[in-house]
Amino acid sequence: MTRQSSPGAKRAFGLIIVGDEILSGKRADKHMPKVIELLAARGLPLAWAEYVGDEPLRITAALARAFASGDIVFSTGGIGATPDDHTRQCAAAALGVPLVLHPEAEVLIRERMQDTARESGVPYEPDRPDNVHRLNMGVFPLGSNIIVNPYNKIPGFSVADVHFVPGFPVMAWPMIESVLDSRYVELFAHGSAAEKSVIVFGAMEATLTPLMEAIERTHAGIKVFSLPSVDHPTYGRHIELGVKGDPGEIEAAYAQLLEGLRTFDARLGPELVR
Repeated sequence: MTRQSSPGAKRAFGLIIVGDEILSGKRADKHMPKVIELLAARGLPLAWAEYVGDEPLRITAALARAFASGDIVFSTGGIGATPDDHTRQCAAAALGVPLVLHPEAEVLIRERMQDTARESGVPYEPDRPDNVHRLNMGVFPLGSNIIVNPYNKIPGFSVADVHFVPGFPVMAWPMIESVLDSRYVELFAHGSAAEKSVIVFGAMEATLTPLMEAIERTHAGIKVFSLPSVDHPTYGRHIELGVKGDPGEIEAAYAQLLEGLRTFDARLGPELVR
């Protein structure tokens, strides 16, 4: 299903995480928590995330959805030049454009090869087959812009608002930060959202649903959330019930929540403010 941004809607941020190693459990994904953190530090939420293995048809389909969505999307992994790296090729296929060696990427990759040769105490041989092959890491869809990699100079790339970075966190995370801070500062929304909740004991979500719906009807800038737990180490079985959204609406919405909870045979625990 294609995600479409409605006219006038705030720009949404998405994340695509590519790699069999994540889906097989060989590696634990660290990207989604970090991207949530990077966005939250700028007052922004992550709207959606998608995991996909190293299967070209699936990667191409995921990227086609991303390009069509109108969202700002980060894609991690699969941009190397080994047989299991397909993201660059799939991005080109999703766009219907050819792959070309990006001239700025070529310069950076050659600089990296020279650095490596110098550090190893051997001559730089640009025509050696393995060095020629390394240039494939700079072959991007036509029309791409590079994303500078401060770790080892091997760049990522952007096509419109879809941004491709390596799977290595030490490279990917500063690259994502640089994209956010160089391209989307006008979207930063520090202090534009707030959240208050309370721990509720002895209540069922189905019973609380009418109250939640009434709060959202009354306060257009507010979302109500319910997070049940059956084995919390501190609170045991409980529901964290809260409101989040427009700071100007939070206090009134939260007051309505507490007033509504008084009509239920439920015990309230600690209140939480974020």
